[in-house]
Amino acid sequence: MDRLKEHCGVVGVIGTPKAARLAHLALYALQHRGQEGSGIAAFDAERVRSHKAQGLVADIFNDAILDGLAGDIAIGHNRYSTTGDSCLDNTQPLVAKGRRGEVALAHNGNLVNVEEIRRVLEEAGAVFQSTTDSEIILQLIARSRKRSAEAILDEALHPLRGAYSLAVATRDELWGIRDPWGFRPLCYGTIPGGGHIVASESCALDIVGATLVREIERGEILIFDRTGAVRSHRLPWSEPSKLCIFEYVYFSRPDSIVAGHSVDQVRRALGRQLAHEHPVAADAVMAVPDSSNSAALGFAEKSGIPFELGLIRNHYIGRTFIHPTQEMREDRVRIKFNPVRSLIEGKRLVIVDDSIVRGTTSRKLVTMLWRAGAKEIHLRLSSPPIISPCYYGIDTPDRSQLIAANHSIEEIAKRLGVTSIGYLSHEGMISSSPAGTGYCSACFTGNYPVAFPGLEKFADAPREGEPARSAGD
Repeated sequence: MDRLKEHCGVVGVIGTPKAARLAHLALYALQHRGQEGSGIAAFDAERVRSHKAQGLVADIFNDAILDGLAGDIAIGHNRYSTTGDSCLDNTQPLVAKGRRGEVALAHNGNLVNVEEIRRVLEEAGAVFQSTTDSEIILQLIARSRKRSAEAILDEALHPLRGAYSLAVATRDELWGIRDPWGFRPLCYGTIPGGGHIVASESCALDIVGATLVREIERGEILIFDRTGAVRSHRLPWSEPSKLCIFEYVYFSRPDSIVAGHSVDQVRRALGRQLAHEHPVAADAVMAVPDSSNSAALGFAEKSGIPFELGLIRNHYIGRTFIHPTQEMREDRVRIKFNPVRSLIEGKRLVIVDDSIVRGTTSRKLVTMLWRAGAKEIHLRLSSPPIISPCYYGIDTPDRSQLIAANHSIEEIAKRLGVTSIGYLSHEGMISSSPAGTGYCSACFTGNYPVAFPGLEKFADAPREGEPARSAGD
């Protein structure tokens, strides 16, 4: 209900004269990853052309604009700001002139050593046009004196600490890049009739009719050229796998495949485990649509309680909880959800949601259900309590605003006005997620896999491997 601010979606296309149009379609499929701004940069053999603006994909592009983005290489980006101001200068793709010509970049993630690198670059004469950390990556690439793509990226990416899944375009090549920890997903596929596509999620491949080949692995760079050739390069250093667990819990679309696994099926498993850990006698299970639908179905399956569509979502106002300000999120709660009174009145309800951040908007939705005549409201969350901010690509508030960092489970239930509350345990979340992948769950544990300035202030947070706080604690 009260969700994390969202991060970004990236796409890259090569090998088709309709590259910008395919990127445009892919951005529609990735709209859930950012609604603040969108852009496309396209290369032909001579030059780069770009168009970007603040707002939704549907409001930014039209046929005339897409016709002007000629070329067989294109990258696109949907933005939700995690660093930098909300302004057009920070909307991507970013374009710079390098030693090998112009280069364009679209970035999903956050760097944690931005100030250090920016200071070094400014002392070397770099002039920045934006306040986003993505421009630091672009500057490092553009300033490299190396000749091959592999050598350029080995040099440019070496100083970076944090999360970066990148689509980078030059006049001749498309690069798909994933950081050594693999915080954010990135996959690639083949386009009918020739060509390749890279994207944050496989749902972006589906919309253009592409065939998913595989996930780009952590620390891997895929280099595509106009001949259709693809070569893989590994960064000459490695780190332990730290895929953001929230990709499965909330961020990714349920029809996507992440790390080789169906997001829908993982969320159903989370819901089944939630029902096992926090059973309750009730008349109906309801989801907070849409990201919690799969988990609610899993809860209903395990518990035997009927699943009902008790909350109807208005799909024409955008994704409520990735709006930049709390006031905007709260205003839209009132028009985004409407209760089905006949399914709610006099009923004992299990309301399944993926997470609670501040609790403000959650409280408004609970009030709505009471007013619709609910007899009992049992809130169940398919993730543990969020006790720490994220520094790897999600604009969470500081700890003072995180409800679970400052209140006990019992206090949270009272503040939200629910009959009972139950969070999935950290152990239950990890065991219900695909095995063989290491996860970052710092927002639940306070254990940050990549150090950053000020980390010492989180020393009192539970560390990974310690029992997570749950409704039974």
